[in-house]
Amino acid sequence: MEQSVTVELLREFKEDFAADRANRAAMAAVTNGGIQEGMKNQEVFRKNIHTFSLTLDQGKVTSQKQSGRCWMFAAMNVLRFHLIHSLNLEDFELSQNYTLFYDKLEKSNHFLENILDTLDEPADGRVVSWILTSPLGDGGQWDMICSLIQKYGVVPKYAMPETHVSSMTKEMNGYLTEKLRGFACELRKRHAEGWDREKLQTEKAKMLKDIYRMLCICLGEPPLVFDFEVRGKDGAFHRDLGLTPQDFYKKYIGVDLDDYVSLIHAPTKDKPFHKSYTVQYLGNVVEGRQVRYLNLPIEELKRAAIAQLKDGNPVWFGCDVGKRSSREGGVMDLDVYRLEDMFGTAFPMTKAERLDYKQSKMTHAMVFVGVNLREDGTPNRWRVENSWGDDKGEKGFFVMDDAWFDEYMYQVVVHKKYLTEEEQKEYAQSPAILEPWDPMGSLA
Repeated sequence: MEQSVTVELLREFKEDFAADRANRAAMAAVTNGGIQEGMKNQEVFRKNIHTFSLTLDQGKVTSQKQSGRCWMFAAMNVLRFHLIHSLNLEDFELSQNYTLFYDKLEKSNHFLENILDTLDEPADGRVVSWILTSPLGDGGQWDMICSLIQKYGVVPKYAMPETHVSSMTKEMNGYLTEKLRGFACELRKRHAEGWDREKLQTEKAKMLKDIYRMLCICLGEPPLVFDFEVRGKDGAFHRDLGLTPQDFYKKYIGVDLDDYVSLIHAPTKDKPFHKSYTVQYLGNVVEGRQVRYLNLPIEELKRAAIAQLKDGNPVWFGCDVGKRSSREGGVMDLDVYRLEDMFGTAFPMTKAERLDYKQSKMTHAMVFVGVNLREDGTPNRWRVENSWGDDKGEKGFFVMDDAWFDEYMYQVVVHKKYLTEEEQKEYAQSPAILEPWDPMGSLA
């Protein structure tokens, strides 16, 4: 058998393609209109209606613009829900720029600590290469936002509004990354010269001062105190002066973040269900919460999410949003595009195989604010609050088909009371440590 692509083989391919009229029709449709437009399945949009048996009222849809802060926006949307309802507000938004500032600062420190912990590893080895890959990208995890809030609190959006850079983070990330990689190089050089850990830590503090200055220039200075003034739908006016961000969170949101746990569905052989996991080198606040997951069958994620929604509370979740979904139409459905019909071939990988072979991972975080339950209590579609602005989907809200949930949903965050007693024990057990490059270490 020939190892190369021969003239004879190309002739065979060409003849086979030309012999099928469906190939020519598909080529005309895709080359003129694009792959997704050429394959869009209108039946899916008619099926996935924006009507749900259970839905929660939320404020206006937010927009992360040209930044990768979906995990942060999703968390702020979950938390503002409590404030909006407790004060009877029409709408309210918490500052994502405030949490962005401290996330970048803490990620910088976390990165440099990882460098200090791996000084004797080769610079071109897999571990250090991985650490250097993305020192402080925009992505994050639920436990990481919890660490930020528990340390720094939150503020209203007006107390630290968006800047040009917070809405378009690419340039800032590039310069910060360049600076941090330079710092990593410098720390490793000093270690080779014989500097001890205490001296290296002193040098690291000077490095963080540079990062802080760059962040202030890009994002503005975060407030230490602010005045809270807001008017409810009933006309009631609320004023509270001189609040710290920590006091504001405790007084007006009050969600005990330690009560919330991450459930994942990773059906790969290396991660047995009913076990707890963490990921090496993953995090932002060095002294903050450990990123921890409990791996469960998919039906258990649905059960817990539905229970929380029934009690009137939204659900933070992570998924692979780019697969089999329409960004403009706001629909996530396995049949949204007629892939097999258009290309004349099947895409048969299982969820576990997609994880193992790097075809899928968690890429985006959003919020469940509703679900449609059949008469037997099982779900067939989910209502999703996204953070891509109100010009996508139905005024910013998406519909997720339940079969799509099975294949591309990876994580839900729920109050621990929705876990069984046995599941709570499983979550609390000492977690197995996954390699830094494990797919469950991906960030939304």
